[in-house]
Amino acid sequence: METKGYQSGFGNEFATEAVAGVLPHGQNSPQRVAHGLYAEQLSGSAFTAPRHSNRRSWLYRIRPAAVHRPFEPRAHEHFHNRFDEAPATPNQLRWDPWPLPARPTDFVDGLVTLAGNGGPAEQAGCGIHIYAANRSMLGRFFYDADGELLLVPQQGRLRVCTELGVLDVAPLEIAVIPRGVRFRVELIDGEARGYVCENFGALLRLPDLGPIGANSMALPRDFLTPQAWYEDVEGDFELIAKFQGSLWTAAIDHSPLDVVAWHGNYAPYKYDLTTYNTVGSISVDHPDPSIFTVLTSPSDTPGTANVDFVIFPPRWLVAEHTFRPPYFHRNVASEFMGLIQGAYDAKEGGFVPGGASLHNCMSGHGPDAASFEKASGADVSKPDHLTGTMAFMFETRKVIRPTRQALDAPQLQGSYYECWQGIRKHFKES
Repeated sequence: METKGYQSGFGNEFATEAVAGVLPHGQNSPQRVAHGLYAEQLSGSAFTAPRHSNRRSWLYRIRPAAVHRPFEPRAHEHFHNRFDEAPATPNQLRWDPWPLPARPTDFVDGLVTLAGNGGPAEQAGCGIHIYAANRSMLGRFFYDADGELLLVPQQGRLRVCTELGVLDVAPLEIAVIPRGVRFRVELIDGEARGYVCENFGALLRLPDLGPIGANSMALPRDFLTPQAWYEDVEGDFELIAKFQGSLWTAAIDHSPLDVVAWHGNYAPYKYDLTTYNTVGSISVDHPDPSIFTVLTSPSDTPGTANVDFVIFPPRWLVAEHTFRPPYFHRNVASEFMGLIQGAYDAKEGGFVPGGASLHNCMSGHGPDAASFEKASGADVSKPDHLTGTMAFMFETRKVIRPTRQALDAPQLQGSYYECWQGIRKHFKES
């Protein structure tokens, strides 16, 4: 079997085989596939989508994906798409980190839905979840038919074993698992916690760069897709599916991670956030935070995203005569933020790694009182080097609706609003 490895390039057409001679030449579905395998196409877009946006891969596998027992409903109290349980709120919200579980809990059972909008039936919007786990997935596999999954580890490394290969993903890296791809999550460090964006809309892609040019922000070469790898294992296993907001379970007598070779452009991938080529002002004032966009899911309105994934990485701040931290603002979009490591430069305290905040459409937010006073008195004739930090944001055109369990959670900070109450009046008419 071929050693696990990676291929680079975002959205590339890849061809990879774990056994030599499996990939056919000249036709995707020959009458007889080499080594007695089955040909199966996995389509992530409509057959008739424009060539530049068409996503599909051909899989050459030991058994077709259809081979399993019937699905039955499976209860999951905390992982869902019920975004209408409570009224959407204009209040600024912030949560402490979710604790790691005390009882054995794997990735699927450790998912908790915090907020979201839209849904899989609408094929728009996103679900926002956290995961906290202390056990690898044993004898079970999962796929999401509702959307692609963007995984943002905050603590502990993940080994994501998928049909198309294996991704090892550490904090400061992300992984994207396409809609429908089956996978298992193993915990390399025994415990893990992080964030998940479930994208119901158009597939995530790199944003256009416009006048920035060809060589900044996230670069295609830094996105890694796995090489073919497979399991040929029989036994009593569970296949869990998420379909139209609910979980379903089916018995399966073999590992579905049995793709021996594949070619195409619909595949899981990972990205190292520390390779992001940050751009910013080198004179005065602020560019818009869209310059920090790693991936975007476009909507039917040009220039307006279904959901953006944005990061705030280590960087130099050099703008003179300028308030350097993020400024006070209200936004037509809604913003869910998380912190992977370090501190966020607009908050002196209360926002810690593993925590989260939500600022909905037109809800005012920005630096807290202490951060404002500190930055207002800073010597901006000297550069400021932000290090040891990584915050991120899921930003969406739709209002983000917290779930009832998120609003009732003990992690919700009831005093978050107080961070702005110390902002003083400085106005003098003359």
